[in-house]
Order: sequence, then structure tokens, then C-alpha cells
Amino acid sequence: MNSQKLSFVAFICSGLFIVFAVGFMVRELKLFPYQLYVEAVKGYQKFRHQQTGKLPSYYYRLNQPFPEVPENADPPYPGLNLVTKVTTDDNLSAEIIDSQGKVVHQWNIDWFKMWPDAKHLSEKYIPKEKPGALIHGAVVMENGDLVFNFEDMGLVRIDLQGKVIWRLPYRTHHSVHLHDDGNLWVSGHKNRSETPWRFNNTIVEVSPDGKILREWTIANILRRNGYTGLLHQGMNVSKEIRDRTDILHLNDVEPFSLKLKEGFFTQGDVIVSLRNINTVFVFSTKTGKIKYISMGQFVRQHDPDFIDGDTFSVYDNNHNTDIRQKLLHSKITIVSAPQNTQEVYYEGTPPDKPFYTKRMGKHQWMPNGNLLITESESGRGFEVDKQGNMVWQYFNYIDDGIVGNVTEVTRLPIEYTNLFINAQAANPRANAEEIDRSR
Repeated sequence: MNSQKLSFVAFICSGLFIVFAVGFMVRELKLFPYQLYVEAVKGYQKFRHQQTGKLPSYYYRLNQPFPEVPENADPPYPGLNLVTKVTTDDNLSAEIIDSQGKVVHQWNIDWFKMWPDAKHLSEKYIPKEKPGALIHGAVVMENGDLVFNFEDMGLVRIDLQGKVIWRLPYRTHHSVHLHDDGNLWVSGHKNRSETPWRFNNTIVEVSPDGKILREWTIANILRRNGYTGLLHQGMNVSKEIRDRTDILHLNDVEPFSLKLKEGFFTQGDVIVSLRNINTVFVFSTKTGKIKYISMGQFVRQHDPDFIDGDTFSVYDNNHNTDIRQKLLHSKITIVSAPQNTQEVYYEGTPPDKPFYTKRMGKHQWMPNGNLLITESESGRGFEVDKQGNMVWQYFNYIDDGIVGNVTEVTRLPIEYTNLFINAQAANPRANAEEIDRSR
């Protein structure tokens, strides 16, 4: 190869290097024309949805109208409701509503304003368009502050006016539970180090001011209790698949309430849900031992809750991939640990009493025995009495025949009512000094 050809090759390589370097700096430093690129991506996504008629994953077309609450129904259990959802135009909202559906208080949740510099995320995970990340897992603190997950992105606490109090740069997701002692229990994950699969799932206890107090890894808990095999299911697939697969899919962690009478379960016990291997277990934080485990008795379940010292309930999504099964229905199942038995407490009976969501879902027991259910992919929350009769419901209509995802409908304690009724109008645009909390 003569000198002219060598010079030409060197010129081409230099040009490519410069283009790559400039592109890298534009992306990393968000220089011009980075914002134009982001807007172009948003425009393309909307154009694609309009042309194909395909909705984003958080909007759903209803197959049939919602059933009506009977006119002679008993009143729902009293209290305001926290609703976290996707609204119109790909926006996120957390609302406090009364039993008539009236919005008493609202937080407009904007990832791009609340977390403009997410250094704990690699570039490929940083959201580029609305809604950014769903609100998945949220609780209201005693003073009216809201603590919530930006799904798989981090934990945030904001006040009544929407001002950011703190942010925890840890990849939290799915669930946030406010324990009786004021601490928060959250599902999370870290970089893979103890499992051959993509995620290293973790249980995190967080203080009210956003500091990590304790942390457990699911892989360690399973290994130390003789369940290593659960970490190696499906290992005959390629490394490429393992690198993008969440084999366990932790979706809930909740400690045993200090208010419950002890039995088979005691203080310090924590219930855990692993959706993708259809497993629920309870382990002791004091000994590290798994006290109870159920494998294969639910199908892609969510939100197990302690009922008393001997029993817990599970939101069994019952997602059946068999396309021949047309009457899909989810169910709430009660498990007795001492007897190692389970009983279906409530289930959908289509078409009269539809209840089904293949993803997400929450349930909450009322003090009077009523049951509040979040049917996420139907954009709906509904309450039933002890006889299974519907006494209240909420739905998140976006357009005719279209609903938006509702990740959670939670009945707040009655003492929260005056807090929100008397609160001054919130200003969601306000910003306060933000504090990042890390280990």
C-alpha cells in the first residue's frame, strides 16, 4: 500500500474518531443538538403510535365497560385514597381522592424536573421521553409528604407542595412499605455480582430522611437456606439471554407489623415475593432463616401481606399464557403457614365480576374486613365487602374506551383526612434544595 492510500485511510479513521468523540461529548454533556435529538425521538414515537394505532405499554383498550357499583351497596370504608397513575399525554400523577372520586390533593410527578442529573444510572437507562419512569410503589408519610419509586430509577421524598426533600440514588422499584417504626422497606437491585442473571435483587431498609440502614441480597438469603437452585433456573439459555433476563423479579418486601399478634410469624420477619419463579417466602431478619416458602402455588404473583401471626394473603395475578383460556381472572388467596394450606378468598368471575391484570397489582385489607384491590392494567381500583360485593370503585379513563395504568390505590388512615382537607393548595412547580443520599 503506497503512502497516498495510507494517508487516505488515516484521514478516514481520524474523521470517524472525531465524529465519535463529538457525538460522545454531545450525549454526555447534553450539548447542542442533544435536545433536538431528544425532541425528535419523542415526535417519532408519537407519530408511530398514531400510524400503527399501537398504544404505549401504560395505556390499555377496554374490552368491555366497567361494571357499575350497585345502588344499594353499603358505603366503602371511610378515608381518602392515594392513587398513583399515568394520565393524559404520558404524564404521571399522584392524587389524594375522596370516595366520590374528587381530587383533594395532587402531585404532578416529572422525572426530568425532579431528577435532572441521575449520575447513578448509566446512559442507556436514563429516560429520554415522558413519562420517564412509572411511579411504582408509594406511601404517604404522617406529615403528608409523599415517598415513591421512580420505577427502577430511585426513591424520592417530596412535600405537600411537590418540593424534593431528598433523593436516594439506588435502583429501587415495585414496592415501598411504611413500617410502624417510621422506616421504609423497599425493593431494589444492584449490579450483578451474586447471581448469573441480569439483576442482583436486594431488600433495603431506609430511614425517613433517606439513609440506607440495612440491606439484604435475595441471592444470599436463598443460598444460605439451601435454595441455590432457584438462582439457576433456565441456565440452558445463552449468556446473551441471561444478561437481559430478570430470573427472580423481586416485586414486594414487607416486614411483620408491630401491631399484629405473633404466632408462626414474629417480629423481625419479612415477606418476599419473587414473581418470575412464582415464589413467596418469609425470612427472619434476626436469624437469616427462611421460615416459610411457597413455590409454584401462584402464577406471577404480587403484594403478599401479613394478615396475622399465622396467615398472609397474596395477589395471585394468575397470568396464564395459554391463549385457549379466554376467561382470564386474577385472585386473592389466603395462606395458612401452620397448616400449609391456601384458600381463594376473592377471584374474578367474568363477565359479571371481571378482575384480571397480568402485570402489577396491589391489595389492602380494611379494618372492617373489606378488601381494596388495584387492577393496574384495567386502570381501576375497587373495594369489595366480606361477601364479595363491590361497594366502591375508581377508574382512570384517558379517552373513550382507553384507560391509563394505575399502579396503586391505597386507603389512607382516617387521621390523614384533616391533613389534606386543610392543606394549602400545592405548588407542583416549586423546587427546594435537593439532597442525594447514598451509602
